[in-house]
Amino acid sequence: MKKLIDRFPGTGLAVLIAGAAILTEAALPGHYIGSAVLAMFIGILIRSVYYPQTLLDPGVQFTSKRILKLAIVLLGASLNFSIILEVGSRTLFVLIFTLLTAFGGGYLLGKIFNVNWKLSNMIAAGTAICGGSAIAAMAPVIEAEDGDVSYAISSTFVFDMLMVILYPLAGRLLLLNDTFFGYWTGTSINDTSSVVAAGFAFSETAGEIATMVKLTRTLAIIPTVVIFSLIYFNRKITSPERRKDKLSLRGLIPWFIVFFVLMAAINTIGLMPLGLADVLRQISRFLMVVALAAIGLKTDIRLFARTGWKPFIHAMLLSSTVVAVSFAVVFLIID
Repeated sequence: MKKLIDRFPGTGLAVLIAGAAILTEAALPGHYIGSAVLAMFIGILIRSVYYPQTLLDPGVQFTSKRILKLAIVLLGASLNFSIILEVGSRTLFVLIFTLLTAFGGGYLLGKIFNVNWKLSNMIAAGTAICGGSAIAAMAPVIEAEDGDVSYAISSTFVFDMLMVILYPLAGRLLLLNDTFFGYWTGTSINDTSSVVAAGFAFSETAGEIATMVKLTRTLAIIPTVVIFSLIYFNRKITSPERRKDKLSLRGLIPWFIVFFVLMAAINTIGLMPLGLADVLRQISRFLMVVALAAIGLKTDIRLFARTGWKPFIHAMLLSSTVVAVSFAVVFLIID
C-alpha cells in the first residue's frame, strides 16, 4: 500500500500529461504530431520548470519502466503476420534494403560520430521501423538511459516533420504515381502518423498503400527487439565486470519480450477475439503515451546540450540515406 501511495503522484502526473497530449493531438490539424511525442515534450517542459523529485520520482520511475514494458506486451495485440501476405513480396523486398541500410548505416555513422552504442541503435531502430514506438520498445531491452531515449525520439521526430511537408511536394515535382509514392512513403518515413499524413496529402490511394506498407514495416519490431536482447546480453556477459554472470533464459530474453511475441502470435493465428484485440491495442497506445510522458519527466533538458549535435547529424544523415535507398529500390520494382 505504501508503494502505491508513493507512486501515485508521479504516475498520476504522467497520466494527466498523456491525457493532455491526446487531446492536443486531436485538436491539431492534420495530426502531424503523435500524442506520444507530445507527451514526452510536455514532460520535458514540466521537468525544466518545476520537478519536486522526492514526491514524483517513485511514480515516474515505475511508469517509465514497468508501465512501458506492459505497453510493449499489449502492443503485440496490434501486430499480425498475415499482413505480410496482403502486401506481397515487393514490400518485403524494399523493407529488406531499408532495414539493412538503417542498421548498417547506423553502425557506421555511430562509429564516425562517436555516438554511444545504445543511442546509435535506437536512432537506427526509429529510422528503420516506426519512430518513437520502435525506440520505446528497444529502450528497456538494452537498458538505455532516459536522456538517450528522449534524444533519439526527438531526432526522428524533427526529420518526420520535415518529410511530411517535403514528400508531397517532391512527389508532385517528380510526377510520381500513387503506387510509387505510397511504397516510398511507407518504407522511408519513420512515425506512423507522419506516414499517414504525407500519404493522404498526396492522394487517397497513396495514403492507403503507404499505411498498409507501414503496418508491415512495424512487424520488424518483433525480430529487432529479440535480436537486440541477444546482442545486449552477450555484451553484458563478455564485459570484464560481468564475465562471471551465468547464462539464463530470463537474462537472455526479457520476460516482457516473450509475452510481446506471444501476443502477436495469438493475434496472428486468430485465437484473440477481434474486439479484445482492439481494446488491448487502444490500452497499449495509451500506456505508451503515459510511459513516454514519464520518460520526459525524467529527462533533464541540459542532457541534450551535453550530448551535442553529433547524434542529431547522425539521425539526419541516416534518415536521408534510407529515403534515397527506398526511392531507388521502389524505382526498380514498381512498373
